[in-house]
Amino acid sequence: MTLAVTEWGAGAPVVAIHGITASSLAWGEVAAALPDRRLIAPDLRGRGRSNHLPGPYGMPRHARDIIDTLDALAVERAPLVGHSMGAFVALVTAHLFPDRVSALLLVDGGLTLQLPPDVTLDDTTAALGPAADRLAMTFASHEDYRAFWRAHPAFAHDWPATLNAYIDYDLDGAPPRLRPRTSVEAMRADSVELYGSAAVVASIDELAHPARLMTAPRGLQDQTPGLYSPAALAGWARRLPQLPIEEVADTNHYTIVMGERGAAAVAARIRELPAG
Repeated sequence: MTLAVTEWGAGAPVVAIHGITASSLAWGEVAAALPDRRLIAPDLRGRGRSNHLPGPYGMPRHARDIIDTLDALAVERAPLVGHSMGAFVALVTAHLFPDRVSALLLVDGGLTLQLPPDVTLDDTTAALGPAADRLAMTFASHEDYRAFWRAHPAFAHDWPATLNAYIDYDLDGAPPRLRPRTSVEAMRADSVELYGSAAVVASIDELAHPARLMTAPRGLQDQTPGLYSPAALAGWARRLPQLPIEEVADTNHYTIVMGERGAAAVAARIRELPAG
């Protein structure tokens, strides 16, 4: 069983790893801004066209899948860029398979999150709010699903042309009961690790690869603060002085990779990554 993989562009390869309820097509806008690099974007286990792949899930399993993808494509070594949960996958992959990874670009993710006051580790999906609720919904048509996303506050002022393809790709089943492709089981299993599993903590504490963190000032619902508060980022800067942290102005957790401004900034940093 192999992951579904989307590829764009030509040139030196870079592996792009999507977020917890997303798919490879989340990188479409970055790819449009980056024709000079070979962007390799797998659908993670339990998502997209890989949603049929069974558990176990978790960051070490995803890391193994990333290495299997490199093997299948005959790529010996490459930089990894990860968004949201994908940044956690990238960190753990580099920690477990250091010789296969040349550098890391973490985009609004990768560093352990703090649980909201009313959420416990028994229900970490509650912290995802509407992003998790969407997986239980059904839609009568592709047009209905596009309308759902058009009403999403994250895209109220930023609707790139590539977003329609991402939305259409995300649907499974047949009308009038189309549903998002992400496995609820996969989301639940993976969400726990974002708050500090042994694999994630070790990958942060023993970070040895060249790495950079790009953050969005606004969150999943376009709210402030974003995924990481200014205070949290200040703490991480003290803990990891070797990790440059930069904010991408006027972006939220989605548009930092799926909007035109964010994608251009991410693409520019990818160009700086070593070839392998």
